[in-house]
Amino acid sequence: MTATETTTFGDRLEQAFAERGRLCVGVDPHASLLDAWGLDDSAAGVREFGLRVVDAVYGRAGILKPQVSFFERHGAAGFAALERVLARARDAGLVVIGDAKRGDIGSTVEAYGEAWLRPGSPLEVDAVTLSPYLGLGSLASTLAYAAERGKGAFVLAATSNPEAAALQQAVLQTSSRAGSTVAAAMLSGVAAFNAAQPEASAKSTGSMGVVIGATLRLEDFGIDRQSPPDGPVVPVLAPGYGAQGARPADTKTIFGALARGVIVSESRSVLGAGPDGIVDAVSRRVEEIGGLDV
Repeated sequence: MTATETTTFGDRLEQAFAERGRLCVGVDPHASLLDAWGLDDSAAGVREFGLRVVDAVYGRAGILKPQVSFFERHGAAGFAALERVLARARDAGLVVIGDAKRGDIGSTVEAYGEAWLRPGSPLEVDAVTLSPYLGLGSLASTLAYAAERGKGAFVLAATSNPEAAALQQAVLQTSSRAGSTVAAAMLSGVAAFNAAQPEASAKSTGSMGVVIGATLRLEDFGIDRQSPPDGPVVPVLAPGYGAQGARPADTKTIFGALARGVIVSESRSVLGAGPDGIVDAVSRRVEEIGGLDV
C-alpha cells in the first residue's frame, strides 16, 4: 500500500490537532515516578504506569509519546510491557510517537524502521524519533519506508541538552548545504523530503518532522524563524514545555513560522500529578494549550 492509498501521518496529525489540540503526553516511567505512583520498579510496574497514562489521555489529548528506554531497561519483559501499552494506545485511536531515537546505516537502520513502523509489528507506532548523526542520508530508506506505509518520523535537529550545541550549531563545510548549521541542514533536508512526496502541498502537513527544543533560541542553531521551509508544514516535536520552563503561550515567539507544526510535548508536568491527579492534569493542559495562537 502506498502513501497515496492510505491516510498519511501528516493527515492524522492535523486531525489530532483539530480534534484534541497539540498536547503530546510523554510516558516516562522513571524509577522515582513509579515510586510516587506506588508501583514497583519492574516490567509489571512500567506496564501498569503506561496503561494508566493511556487511559488518562484517551478522550482528552490526542498524542502519546512513550520513552522506549524506560521500558527497555527491564529487558524482554520491559519490551513486552511496552507492546501492551502500544496496543492499548492504538486501540484508543491515539497518535503514538515512539521515542526510540534510532539511527544506523544500511540494512540495520532499515530493520529499525520495520520494528517500529511496519503495520502489524508488536512495536508498531505512528511515528518514531530518529538520530541522523551518521548522516541524514543514512535515514533515507527508513523515511521512504515510513512514507509508503502512512507513517512518520521525527529527526533530531536542535535538542535542548547542552552537550548537543557544539555539534548542532556547527557549520557544514561540504555537501549541498554547505554554510548551514547541522541543525538547519536537518530541518531543510526533512522539508525537502516532504516536498517531494506525491501528496505534498503548501497547505498540507508533512509526515516527516524534526525535534527542536522549546527552551532554545533558534537563531543560535542557524534556524530561520521568519520564514518556513518550502512545501508542506514541517511537524516539530517540541520538548521543553511544562517542567522545563517553556510556556505554550510563547510558542509563536519561540518558533515563529515553524509554529504551525509544533507538538507541545510534556511529561513530568503531567505525570507528576500522580495516578489520582493525571486525568485533571491532562484536561487542564489541553484546555490551556487549546487556544494556542500559531
